[in-house]
This record gives sequence, C-alpha cells and structure tokens, in this order.
Amino acid sequence: MNIHLNNVGKKFNKEWIFKDVNWTFNPDEFTAIVGNNGSGKSTLLQIIGSFTYCSLGEIRYEFNANTIHPDELYQHLSFTGPYQELMEELTLEEHIHFHQKFRKFKPHITTGEFLKITHLEQHRLKSVYQFSSGMKQRLKLALAILSDTPLLLLDEPTSNLDNESINWYKNILTTYSNNRTVIISSNHNSDEIFICKKHLDIRDYKNS
Repeated sequence: MNIHLNNVGKKFNKEWIFKDVNWTFNPDEFTAIVGNNGSGKSTLLQIIGSFTYCSLGEIRYEFNANTIHPDELYQHLSFTGPYQELMEELTLEEHIHFHQKFRKFKPHITTGEFLKITHLEQHRLKSVYQFSSGMKQRLKLALAILSDTPLLLLDEPTSNLDNESINWYKNILTTYSNNRTVIISSNHNSDEIFICKKHLDIRDYKNS
C-alpha cells in the first residue's frame, strides 16, 4: 500500500502538535516514526491508520492501483498499541476465532499454527485475563502481524516484552512482513525499529 501525506498537521485546542508533514510510505518499506514521550508520534500513527483525523492537510491511500477511501482503510490494515484492549473474558482459542471473523490470517496460518508461533499452546483454554502483561503483548502482536493485510501499524511493539520475547518479536516481524507497508512508532528503541531503514522524526515537524 502507498500512503501519501500532504502537509499533514494536528493540533489540540490551539497548540500544534506537529505541522506540515510530507511523506510517502511504500510497500516493502519499513519506516519508524520516532520521538520522545508526548511528542505526537502515536497521534501521527493513529492519523495514518484513519483512527483520528488530521487538523491540516490530507492523506491519500493507494492499493493495487486503486484509491482507498479513509473510511474503508480498516479493511486493509492491522494495528496494535499499548492502549489497545483485548477481550479478556474470552479464552485464547475463542479470541483467535473471534479475530478471524473480521480479519483473516495469512495463508496456511491455522489456529494450531498461530498457537505454535506464539508459544502459547498450553494456554489455549485459559481466559486472557489470566495472562501476564508479556503474554498479552505477544498475543496482540501476533494478531496484527499474522493478519493478511497490506498495511501493518505497530505502536511501541516491545512494551512489556522481556529479552526472549523481544527476539521472538524480531523473528515474527521479519518472517511475515513481505509485501507490506510497515510503520512502527517508537521512543527511539532500537529493538522495536531494528527493521526500519527510514526514520520520520516527529520533532522535525514542530512549530514549522
């Protein structure tokens, strides 16, 4: 998916968080949106995902030579962030089945394969509320990365992950990111953005 940002800006009340962002994201490119806490990087990621609107400028989405309307973008993306909630009353297996009702996994990823990839086989019948924070994060990442979508948005993906799980994250992202546009928001965490060749520093668009 190609995403074109044209003079994009966002303000809250009378304060501009960022302004005049011009950038193009392309398939098979891995881009990091970096900045300090509270700098607006997560807000920009949410604007790109059409979860919220920009105050200035416009965004154009193209997929397979077709223009995608922002209201239809949700059909083409998968996303996870620290503030995303899981349905904790469901078991892991129920959660996987529910997810597949509206977002299919990549070819050949069955429920059994999903459990193997996440190393959560022995927890398949546990309710998600019983999971540790690290297990929940692994589940959220796997649901996003293994979904068959051309656009993948990850906000601070290594939150709550220990060193072993960070290595797991690097492996699954590398394995399942071909032919996708991948955008990762991070507080300059090298483990999170290891795959990113391009960096958009939100601080470059302050008070412009």
